[in-house]
Amino acid sequence: AINAHSSRSHSVFTISLDAEEQGPAGHRVMRQSQFRLVDLAGSERQKYSKAEGRHLREASNINRSLTVLGKVIMALAAGSKHVPYRDSKLTFLLKNSLGGNSKTFLIANIALAAKCQDESLSTLKFASFARKPLINVSKNVVNSDANIQDLQNQVMRLKAQLLKDHCRSPELGTPYGDDLAHE
Repeated sequence: AINAHSSRSHSVFTISLDAEEQGPAGHRVMRQSQFRLVDLAGSERQKYSKAEGRHLREASNINRSLTVLGKVIMALAAGSKHVPYRDSKLTFLLKNSLGGNSKTFLIANIALAAKCQDESLSTLKFASFARKPLINVSKNVVNSDANIQDLQNQVMRLKAQLLKDHCRSPELGTPYGDDLAHE
């Protein structure tokens, strides 16, 4: 029968770290990272769990999200151009951890009981296959000052374009007030 104390859900715990420091040329440099712990619920077979009603729907949703996770990992391992991250909330949430700029570690739990042999073998095959995707990891570094300067330059170019377009058709009036011409 079903474990009465099981939450029958996946758990995701995320810690986001942002560190800002002075770069070599005096620019602000931002380093960003995330540490994500994920506890996946195990798949459940209805004939063993005897789940009914709400518990059966929960088990079905868990099994579906685990199936999509397997498809995503297969697509990444095969180098597919399309990876179905959006097919489940779990894979969409874990997109950067699975196929992004990240290091991923997997711990698989199995049961030694004879009645769990099929599930344990399936878990071990999944863990073995999940090791295959190769991901190039690099530092997430953003030069904050350079980004701010680029955005300020873009705003100035757009204001100049608006002023130029306004001068060509004076019947439009000044849509953004007189302050545009003075900046």
